[in-house]
Amino acid sequence: MNPQLELQLKTLSSDPGVYRYYDKNGQLLYVGKAKNLKNRVLSYFNKNLSGYRTRIMVGKIFRLETTIVPSEYDALLLENNLIKEHQPFYNVMMKDDKTYPWICIKNEDFPRIFMTRTMIKDGSEYYGPFAKVRPARVLLDTVRSIYKLRSCNLNLAPPKIEEGKYRVCLEYHIKNCKGPCEMLESKEAYDKKIDAIRGIIKGDFRQARNYLVDEMQAYAENLEFENAQMVKERLDLLESYQSKHTVVNPNINDVDVFGMTSDETAAYVNYFKIQNGSIIQSYTIEIKKVIEESDEDILEQALVEIRQKFNSDSVEILLPFHLNFEIPGVKLIVPKVGDKKRIVELSEKNAKEYRIEKLKQVQIVDPERHTNRIMAEMQKLLRMPEEPRHIEGFDNSNIQGTNPVSSCVVFKNGKPSKADYRIFHVKSVEGPNDFASMEEVIYRRYRRLLEENEPLPQLILIDGGKGQLSSAVKSLKLLGLYGKITVIGIAKRLEEIFFPEDSIPLYLDKKSETLKILQRVRDEAHRFGLKHHRTRRKNSTIKSELEEIPGIGDKAIELLFSKLKSVKRIKEAPLETLEEILGRSKGGIVWKYFNPEGQRGDGL
Repeated sequence: MNPQLELQLKTLSSDPGVYRYYDKNGQLLYVGKAKNLKNRVLSYFNKNLSGYRTRIMVGKIFRLETTIVPSEYDALLLENNLIKEHQPFYNVMMKDDKTYPWICIKNEDFPRIFMTRTMIKDGSEYYGPFAKVRPARVLLDTVRSIYKLRSCNLNLAPPKIEEGKYRVCLEYHIKNCKGPCEMLESKEAYDKKIDAIRGIIKGDFRQARNYLVDEMQAYAENLEFENAQMVKERLDLLESYQSKHTVVNPNINDVDVFGMTSDETAAYVNYFKIQNGSIIQSYTIEIKKVIEESDEDILEQALVEIRQKFNSDSVEILLPFHLNFEIPGVKLIVPKVGDKKRIVELSEKNAKEYRIEKLKQVQIVDPERHTNRIMAEMQKLLRMPEEPRHIEGFDNSNIQGTNPVSSCVVFKNGKPSKADYRIFHVKSVEGPNDFASMEEVIYRRYRRLLEENEPLPQLILIDGGKGQLSSAVKSLKLLGLYGKITVIGIAKRLEEIFFPEDSIPLYLDKKSETLKILQRVRDEAHRFGLKHHRTRRKNSTIKSELEEIPGIGDKAIELLFSKLKSVKRIKEAPLETLEEILGRSKGGIVWKYFNPEGQRGDGL
């Protein structure tokens, strides 16, 4: 550490602020915010710092700059702006190269309403952005079906209309427009429709509903029932649109909602904008992790970035967990029950579904990256010193202690390596004793790998609970391997993960990739062991029947099976075939045993 940096660390302020790390070439490495600058910055230079990538970054720090601000929220805003401006290498980047659609209400007389991907600062109103085009189109189609708006690009300034320059077009004749170009519709009536449309876009349907009800009643009072029916159909369309977009209590109004999920390499944040119980905006972003950022740090940055992106001024924000900062004039709420809790859960579900979709895409396009992510996740969740690139799983198979076998299956990079599967016939155990069988098999397996100088696995998975795991640990201790290889047990009933010398099991998320791989290893070990156990039991039953034939020993039985494969074919084999396999004497004995009423051709 250079003397200047060392001096800076000793004189840091305890106020809220933003810190910036630079390398010796003046390159900005990282921008961070802190409620207490001194405590936060010094934590990076702790000798027990966890995280490989964080240690790499700290090793490059040559210079430090800080900026004091009034509050932690101000620090978060400044941090967000600096990250967007300078894009430091070790910060999470919420870059979004997509151009999302907006709904524009044009700043003009008799405003047009249309969808656009370009914002022009001419006083027009823009609503969005919409993460997907389809919801924007559905909204536009609904609005256009209810209100008859102009679609032409004529300059409908009052003086030009008064000059009589324009004539109604086909849109007027097919009743898609009410002809403002010839003053067949007043500006006051048109602007009233635009106000109602603003409400629909924002999720407030009351003004639009009142407008249509008044129009329908006016037609009915004038006995224009056909027109009244047409307005009623538009009112039904509005209510249908509203019902499809109302997801919570309609009293939940002007609220921002955030949901989040994350793994070792990325976080996924979903955002809902709620107006009158309707989701009027939905947006999900993937945030790549650069160093070991916490979920709280990422959500804080995403919250500020997304609210700025959507120009949100909501004074209530619903969150999945607490954040240690405040936004002036805004309530940050973590709901525990009720509709607000359900909408946060829906947001989290959207984030999780988005993550699954992205992971499936990665699995197809970049399988190596998919594997690396899973290995990193397993290493963290299973508290391993290294990634489990080589996993071996063990299971015992026996029925009341008969024909016991133990299977060993091997997974490499999360996939089965069937050429490396092994079956062990238990030798030293009498009767049904899973614990002793596991102890014998583990010892035999790893003694042989050590003797042959073969690579050892990073993870051993035992099918069973504490008892089987303890038996495996005994053998690993005898071989001097305990502590060098991670060994765990998995109990099937609740899918508990047991660690040696730890009485409290680990429960993994049912959708976790780590749990899925462990289950697959366990199930494959069970399948492979059961298959061989059944084969051995079947062969044992068949051989016991042949062993009853006087004068026929084990070698003759093995010879028969090597040629005829099954007891049925042995029973049905002609005398000539049996004599060809065993010779004239023994072949005749076997044939006579299964054909007691038969006669040899030579009279014997």
